[in-house]
Amino acid sequence: MDEFVRLVRTAQDRGAYVIVCDGYPEGPAKRIADVSYDIDVRDTRAVAEMCRAERVDGVVSSFSDVLAENLIEICEELEFPVYLDSEHMRYLRDKRSMKKMFDELGISYPLSVEVHRESVVADLAGLRFPVVAKPVSAYGSHGVRVFESAEEVECRFDEVAAFSDGDCLLCEEYDDGYEFNMMNWIVDGEPVVLEIADREKTEDGEGSIPRVTRIVYPSRFTAETLDEARAIVAKVARYVGMRNGPLCMQFFWSPLRGIRVCECAGRIFGYEHELLEIAGGPAIEDLLLDYVYDRDSIACRLAGHSPFLPHRAAGLYFHGKPGIVARIEGAPCEGNSLVVETLSYYAPGDAIGADGKPYAMRIFLRADDYARLDEATDAFFGSVRMVDTSGRDLLLPNEMVGY
Repeated sequence: MDEFVRLVRTAQDRGAYVIVCDGYPEGPAKRIADVSYDIDVRDTRAVAEMCRAERVDGVVSSFSDVLAENLIEICEELEFPVYLDSEHMRYLRDKRSMKKMFDELGISYPLSVEVHRESVVADLAGLRFPVVAKPVSAYGSHGVRVFESAEEVECRFDEVAAFSDGDCLLCEEYDDGYEFNMMNWIVDGEPVVLEIADREKTEDGEGSIPRVTRIVYPSRFTAETLDEARAIVAKVARYVGMRNGPLCMQFFWSPLRGIRVCECAGRIFGYEHELLEIAGGPAIEDLLLDYVYDRDSIACRLAGHSPFLPHRAAGLYFHGKPGIVARIEGAPCEGNSLVVETLSYYAPGDAIGADGKPYAMRIFLRADDYARLDEATDAFFGSVRMVDTSGRDLLLPNEMVGY
């Protein structure tokens, strides 16, 4: 993945000999690694065997639930220290175990029930529609759908269930509050809040969950949510026994209801962690490497850190429709002082399709105030296009969220 390139370079700059291992022969991080192997990271025993042969002394990964699970299993196989064991990882991975943990800890979350194929209508009787249907053990937003009736859930049950090994779905009431991402690093059992970010979405048609189109660091509501959110993360860290490591949370908040937690994750959120540094915070790559090679320095690195970051940063995420890109219009050019980075996942001649790429394009912005950030966002949402040979725009429209 592209976001591992900087992790590899940072490790090399710190004097490490870096081996990159995954199942993609053309992975971009492999091009700069000292050596690489084409082994599917889900084959954790094979990865561990390679590590023994290469006399590896540390393993680093992040950014997705699957990779976090793989990391833990590989470290357990090698008897390396790791921030969470696989038994407790299930509370941060399996939706049913997570809800059980929330219930035991008294953590509020959107009203949720298990729904079985043979009793859909009865199982949903206590929920208010619309509902969000989720696979039991999938990750990211794979398979997640919004349904307006029990009949819709019945009709599309197998579509959602196909993304999981479970024999049921989890359905929860759709929450219309503001949505947030929160990244923390647990230090000596207590959370250091790295940031709280606004997670903004655009509607994407009937039956689909709204897609994330902008993430803003820090949140406009950091002051309103900080104390309650930090207390929740501290409870979860104690429950899973995490003394040091990444623990992140997605949650909803409204002035009347307070916080309702969507999920907790034993990893750093990917495709946005760069925004923390852009807004004036620490580099996640340094924290991940510190944990492996210099764990005592983490407390010093984070001493005095405040989630009220000095700059405003935003990630703009452009989602695409299937088609062949003929040309790209309106992308930022050099000289725009607010643009930190533009990454297009497709070039003219490429086909947008089911290739595993998360977005069609991503733009990172930095400003000193929300007004300038919003103005630039609105301009790019209105101008950026990926056009096919017929002149059809292959990008789904993005919308600004009102506050």
